[in-house]
Amino acid sequence: MPLFTGAATALITPFKDGKIDYVSMGKLIEWQITQGADALVIGGTTGEAATLSAQEKAQLVKFAVDLASGRLPVIAGAGSNCTADAVSLSLSLEEAGADGLLIVTPYYNKCTDSGLLAHFETIADRVHVPVIMYSVPSRTGVNISPRIVRILADHPMIAGIKEASGNISQICEIASCIGESFSLYAGNDDQTVPVLSLGGSGCISTVANIIPARFSAMIRSFLAGDTAAAAREQVALKPLIDALFLEVNPVPVKAALSMMGKCAAEYRLPMCPPSNKTLYILYDTLKEYGLVQ
Repeated sequence: MPLFTGAATALITPFKDGKIDYVSMGKLIEWQITQGADALVIGGTTGEAATLSAQEKAQLVKFAVDLASGRLPVIAGAGSNCTADAVSLSLSLEEAGADGLLIVTPYYNKCTDSGLLAHFETIADRVHVPVIMYSVPSRTGVNISPRIVRILADHPMIAGIKEASGNISQICEIASCIGESFSLYAGNDDQTVPVLSLGGSGCISTVANIIPARFSAMIRSFLAGDTAAAAREQVALKPLIDALFLEVNPVPVKAALSMMGKCAAEYRLPMCPPSNKTLYILYDTLKEYGLVQ
């Protein structure tokens, strides 16, 4: 069984006066659940994980798990460029109640394929919840090749991959070498339907932060066989998705949620507020989609 099928929202982490804003976080989680999100990713890239301490990550995951109360899976963002630290963090997040772990490739070190294999196998050998590998070479400098996916897909604790390389040819090759017990998830919102057409199980999404119901419905349409409707919606959402990536994620999406009254537009350095130009474009785009007045 896949950890989830459909849309998993890679949730932002709201801050207030430099600390995690648990009041806003609770409201966001409840809104996501009532809007039909299929899973939540806590402390991922969109959650500004790089600026959270290990203790904050564990507390945040426990908060989300307790609030969700089994209504949907809570997946914890984990990973490090030090394998020992990745194991320690993964065990801590598992203890906090995470249903699964999203493990990003080790960054900066730019390890070889042999090192990448050993890294994921070492983590997966230690944990007791499913692992989703996260390949995002534009941020980490490390790509998970189809050959490596083929090998790691045989590990009983490695359940899938979030593929955010943007390389559809590579994603197609990955799809050709995995079985039904291994899930392929889109890591780029604007490639969700193309990845579904290759046998993908869903998307770990940024745009679902602001349109959870609509994004989930698009995926459900595809999985229910209405591929034409899903394709039309994918095209219709492209301008909104583009607006959310005018600057580095999660800067625009947190600004968008602030415009929608969901949280403060507060970041932790080196993340900082978007430019006025981005804010103008973002607001106009949100207005076109009926998300602000």
